[in-house]
Amino acid sequence: MPNYRIIVDISDRKLFLLDGNKVIRGYPVGIGKIVTATPIGRFKIVNKAPNPGGPYGVLWMGLSKKHYGIHGTNDPSSIGKRVSKGCIRMHNHDIIELSKFVRIGTIVDIRQ
Repeated sequence: MPNYRIIVDISDRKLFLLDGNKVIRGYPVGIGKIVTATPIGRFKIVNKAPNPGGPYGVLWMGLSKKHYGIHGTNDPSSIGKRVSKGCIRMHNHDIIELSKFVRIGTIVDIRQ
């Protein structure tokens, strides 16, 4: 049985999917602006919503920190940049792939 978890590395602007301690996938991400920085810490995925509308692309995965999540984007040029209000943005095709591994309760560690 896989033991998936996510690490988001703010300084590298990358999200990693791990099974135990082995990296399975790595994805580029967009992160929060300096004034609306992505929160650092350990969170869990609390919900998943396909087609949330607006700037959230094809999928939203909410974090246990209210108002924050990992989501797709309708602006792919924002990936790799400090542009969000604190959420983690991914290319739509990447978040669809990631969501196939991630369940409610998956740990998300966000670090500098």
